[in-house]
Amino acid sequence: MKKEAMHYRKKAIALECMLCPHQCTIAEGKTGICGVRQNEGGNLYSMIYGEITSMAMDPIEKKPLYHFFPGSEILSIGTKGCNFKCPYCQNWTISQDLNARTRFFSPEKVVETALKEGSVGIAYTYSEPIIWFEYVMDCAKLAKKKDLKNVMVTNGYINPAPLDELLEFVDAMNIDLKNFKEESYKKFQKAKLEPVLRAIEMAHTRCHVELTTLIVTGINDTIEEMESLINWIASIDRSIPWHVSRYYPNYRYDAPPTDVQFMLEVCERSRGKLDYVYCGNISGSYGWSNTVCPTCGNTVIRRSGYRTEVIGLKGDACAKCGNKLNIVIA
Repeated sequence: MKKEAMHYRKKAIALECMLCPHQCTIAEGKTGICGVRQNEGGNLYSMIYGEITSMAMDPIEKKPLYHFFPGSEILSIGTKGCNFKCPYCQNWTISQDLNARTRFFSPEKVVETALKEGSVGIAYTYSEPIIWFEYVMDCAKLAKKKDLKNVMVTNGYINPAPLDELLEFVDAMNIDLKNFKEESYKKFQKAKLEPVLRAIEMAHTRCHVELTTLIVTGINDTIEEMESLINWIASIDRSIPWHVSRYYPNYRYDAPPTDVQFMLEVCERSRGKLDYVYCGNISGSYGWSNTVCPTCGNTVIRRSGYRTEVIGLKGDACAKCGNKLNIVIA
């Protein structure tokens, strides 16, 4: 289904999409970089409104969100297309393949399904929900009316005005911080770093935010870059949870999987700078999957895979020392 897009303006012989920092100039019959926002007859349309490639009930930890309603399950939906072009994309079969099969679900049907399944809310995930803006907005508004939470798993590549509109309805975000070099964003994402940093700062003032960095062999796997990234997160808020994830060869990139020892060293380098760091997509926890009180060291949430046990919380505080933690609970 198609629907007229929000956030664009008409130019003399084309349209300019204002949704993300690409600000694509789109001629008649053409699409922007994302491949799903098209100029038809001098108007811009979303060609994927309500088109869902994947729908499932997931542990919220799978997003990953470790500090937002831990142990709950959330209805997760995704579409096709993306405004990034990562050569190592882990979900390329839907993000980069515009011929991926979809099925239409109205916003009302999605909210009905979430309520029927006992979900804590709706997660817009799997591919890039920013390019699904109109549909996400409609679903999120309805979800709010039914006391459901809205969660976005996103690359954060969005302009301030549409982000401001989304944040009226979004309760939590996991934002991918792909790397910490402008030249790397330009080469591998075909995008810019600065707008992502700006979006993280803005979202952090309005909703719960966690960050994920996929450490990719040969791209961002240096201690110097990771320390710069750690220091930047700490300068915003040391209590922002940071998920370090292991890359595996996929799509058009075949470098070896990330060295686990390097990942563990990155986590060690974060000690004393960030309060909550997690090491994911590896076999075994290596001690970096549980949530520990940064004040007294008490384990407050224990995890084994996606099995989650809340064992040391009293409300949103450590049950042992009373320190308030950056955790959102029911």
